[in-house]
Amino acid sequence: MERNIALIAVFAALVAALGLLPPLMLASGIPVTAQSLGVMLCGTVLGARRGGLAVLLFVALVALGLPLLSGGRGGLGVFASPTAGFVVGFPIAAFATGFVMERLSRMNIGVAAGLASVLGGIVVLYIIGMLGFMLVLSKGPVETLMILGVYIPGDLIKAVLAGVITAGLARARPQSVLSRS
Repeated sequence: MERNIALIAVFAALVAALGLLPPLMLASGIPVTAQSLGVMLCGTVLGARRGGLAVLLFVALVALGLPLLSGGRGGLGVFASPTAGFVVGFPIAAFATGFVMERLSRMNIGVAAGLASVLGGIVVLYIIGMLGFMLVLSKGPVETLMILGVYIPGDLIKAVLAGVITAGLARARPQSVLSRS
């Protein structure tokens, strides 16, 4: 129990720390950040339940006003911005990534982590993020996809990184990849 709580806190801190990397702001108003890599790693390393809880803790801290999102953003105003759907989708994406990772237990761990990151950390996150974007900015689905589609190549790179990092962690400390236990 205590170990789970500590891991959840550490991975919430990892997502926050990845927000310290300077964001690349595109014209759509949504920053390209490393935080979605943290969301993917929460799922691939911790599994569905613990990974989702780690990112839920992170989002709760953001809602309380801590400036943990990339660019030092935090507070309830974040949930009325074009990024609201992505922030709300972070815990769901971490859970989905972990869920897929747990189901791919017979697959090579790096490949499984990369695939889980694509399905949970990109597909699930984009569905929720796009819905939020469309609601906040009153855009249609095609226009939203055209605006947000420029982020997909970068997110695919993050999914590959999540696979490589998870595989490296599994080689160094196999017992630490809880999505496989």
